[in-house]
Amino acid sequence: MRFRLFVLLIVATWLSIWLGTGSALAEKRVALVIGNSAYKHVGRLANPANDAALVGGLFRKAGFDAVDVRVDLNVVDMRKALREFGGKAREADVAVIYYAGHGIELDGTNYLIPTDAALETDTDVLDEAFPLDRVLFAIEPAKQLRLVILDACRDNPFAKTMKRTVASRGIGRGLAKVEPTNPNTMIAFAAKAGSTASDGDTKNSPFATALVERLPTPGLDLRKAFGFVRDDVLKVTGSKQEPYVYGSLGGDDVSLVAAKPVVAGPQANPDAEVRRDYELALQLGTRDGWTAFLNRVPSGFYADLAKGQLNKIAAEETRAAAAERARQAEDEKARLATERAKKAEQEKAAATAKAAEDARLAAEKTKQIEEAKAAAAEQRRKEAEAAAAKVTADQQSSENEQKTAAVSPPPTQPSLSPQETTRLVQSELRRVGCLATSADGDWNTSSQRSLTLFNKYAGTTFDAKLASFEALDAIKAKPGWVCPLVCDRGFKADGDACVKIACRAGYRVNDDNECEKAQDKKPVVTREDTKKRDTERKQLEAAPTKPSASGQMICNNAGCRPVRPGCRIGTQKYGSATSMVGGGQAEVCD
Repeated sequence: MRFRLFVLLIVATWLSIWLGTGSALAEKRVALVIGNSAYKHVGRLANPANDAALVGGLFRKAGFDAVDVRVDLNVVDMRKALREFGGKAREADVAVIYYAGHGIELDGTNYLIPTDAALETDTDVLDEAFPLDRVLFAIEPAKQLRLVILDACRDNPFAKTMKRTVASRGIGRGLAKVEPTNPNTMIAFAAKAGSTASDGDTKNSPFATALVERLPTPGLDLRKAFGFVRDDVLKVTGSKQEPYVYGSLGGDDVSLVAAKPVVAGPQANPDAEVRRDYELALQLGTRDGWTAFLNRVPSGFYADLAKGQLNKIAAEETRAAAAERARQAEDEKARLATERAKKAEQEKAAATAKAAEDARLAAEKTKQIEEAKAAAAEQRRKEAEAAAAKVTADQQSSENEQKTAAVSPPPTQPSLSPQETTRLVQSELRRVGCLATSADGDWNTSSQRSLTLFNKYAGTTFDAKLASFEALDAIKAKPGWVCPLVCDRGFKADGDACVKIACRAGYRVNDDNECEKAQDKKPVVTREDTKKRDTERKQLEAAPTKPSASGQMICNNAGCRPVRPGCRIGTQKYGSATSMVGGGQAEVCD
């Protein structure tokens, strides 16, 4: 009898480990999700209701025992929801409250605002809003983890119209810093204390999007998960919004989703099934096929490749639509010309046809770019899979040799040549945006600089002088871009490409890659060459004087004429040499 009980105990323990129902999954976890969008006395917020639906789905997929999603709650409904959730938290190990909507800070205290609040004066906040302490009170009974996530740091319209009854009363921008007093309590803000958060350009805020991407990672500690959320939001918002976490946890890892159990013995490649589905979707090549794949595999290396394929399909659809519009516009233009329509109608049709043709050319160019990106990504995938297959084969061969020799040496690195290793590291550095050159297998200065950049932005300390397998594994673990795009002078980053900076007339690009007004060139003052001037003067003085006409006229019986060069008018004497007598004027030439 005792032996049977012992066997049953062992079987139950093995099943709990095998099925992943360890202590983490045996915990009772509850969540309350609130999204307030339809405010009655200020403008409607676009995203909170959408964010609540998105985050609620996150908790359901994470296997929470109870997830209550509530939208557009007035003060009565909000009080009731917090009271009911407090009862659930008393029986739970993990309690989480997510709130999206307006919040306000008054004299250092944070308040969440229901949809029917008017807040005409500062004292109305005490009656019409809920202090953050009321939310913390609702989750306080939870036994192991208490988590509050506030996407409520938006620019508050109530603060602009609210009348202050006391002039010195402070109404802050965003929410105020908090310090939870209960242990194992964390409060995550969408933006750092004293700053505001962005709704973004899509139907979900950058903060909610990052939460759904990072928190469900199995086994990922919450502190590290929120660190990844911070990095994602900073990148999306251009470093304008920085999420922040207050509170502390113990030394053990605390994850929202338990880590997958490690099963001893040989295992199949976890990416093999994903790779097979990806290749099937690639053969199908349709939007529906890729959408179905992404629904199953929402993140990771193959998900990024699938998104690139979807971008290529979208670009082709846009190109086809633009080509059809251009054809129709050209047909309309030709019809009006044939029917000899009014000049204004023909000119309008010609302008429409030109605009449609420009749109077609732009769509064609976009399509070519997306096709090139998808082709490059496919090439990198094939190279990575081939290298991984070779590594796996080498590992299996090494394991077989070890078993044959009945020894257990420490694990060795895969037997790849230095050039192959270098090429793999370069290919991964290109994928995460740290290397702009091709993967040629030459670990030159450019490659070393790219690994240094990766160390800087990924927080690693790999030796940049060597392409190692440790660095390769760390780079592969990054699902998206790590290094910011760096462009040459005169160019700026636009998505994943560098485009030339265009300045308006009269402006030029300065050393900081900004357009500044071009300065008129000033005349350059030069010193006169006195030595050359003296030489020219001396040569002029030394030159013989050229004969020139005197400007005199001489007249005789034959008429008048100018005096010849070198001559002058003198007196002509008559008589002998000894007895000269006076005479008339004559031309005298010496």
